[in-house]
Amino acid sequence: MRKKTVRRKPSVRYTKKKTTFFYGKLLRFSIVFLSIAFLFLALYHYRSGLAYYFSFKTDKVLSEKAESKRLSDIRNHQVLNSIEGKSVGIDVSEYQGDIKWSYVDTLENQFPIHFVLIRATVGNDRLDRSFEKNWLGAKKNKMIRGAYHYYRPNENSLEQAALFIKTVHLKKGDMPPVLDIEKLPKNQSIERLKIGLKRWLEKIEAHYKVRPIIYTGEKYYDDFLKEEFSEYLFWIANYNFYREKIESDWLFWQFTERGSVPGIKGNVDVNIFNGDLQQLQFITVE
Repeated sequence: MRKKTVRRKPSVRYTKKKTTFFYGKLLRFSIVFLSIAFLFLALYHYRSGLAYYFSFKTDKVLSEKAESKRLSDIRNHQVLNSIEGKSVGIDVSEYQGDIKWSYVDTLENQFPIHFVLIRATVGNDRLDRSFEKNWLGAKKNKMIRGAYHYYRPNENSLEQAALFIKTVHLKKGDMPPVLDIEKLPKNQSIERLKIGLKRWLEKIEAHYKVRPIIYTGEKYYDDFLKEEFSEYLFWIANYNFYREKIESDWLFWQFTERGSVPGIKGNVDVNIFNGDLQQLQFITVE
């Protein structure tokens, strides 16, 4: 009797192992390649800021603290190099200490400062301790100046407006008043907050005969103010690394809190106006 031959199926273990090894190697190579490509693209994109930073570090008279601060400002320099003629300004309060206004002229020793927004009042009972000196100093330094009120959601809005009116006396060439709203209420609803904000804005507009500007963060703006306060112009704060341009519907963009200005010790907020100097002058009080 003929013996039956049993055929074995060909083994695929080696083939599978070889294929898995190949794809694993290809995946690692792809990740490395993409990482290097991303790094080169980032270096190219931030070439202006990086060049500024490394040239800055060669200055031996600067302190280690200043050098480390500049590393985080690479993006800020990148933004300033792409503003295409738009006006640059700062905003200050008592937290900047004693400002030497005669020295306040440029940002990062390169970009002219055209305007300054100055905190005047807080809530219904507090004056900024440096407002009067800053208000006069900015005027003497021939800067376009504006005053803002820090709004406390849980305090009477009309009392807050009255304090601002009592404190701030606008003159020809000053910017419209600014309402700074950053906090959510603790003891009232969002709807009640909006009513209070509108009362403040209406009282201020009736007194100064000019429509106020609203300052807030981008998320706060999108979530609570964008639709119901659409008739107002906005000054928006956004420090995110990925954002490098001002939105078309923003009047001002506060893009960093880590600016360096002669005459001011420490950091200062920096803002971009969505227009040139002539357009900025156009929105001032007549």
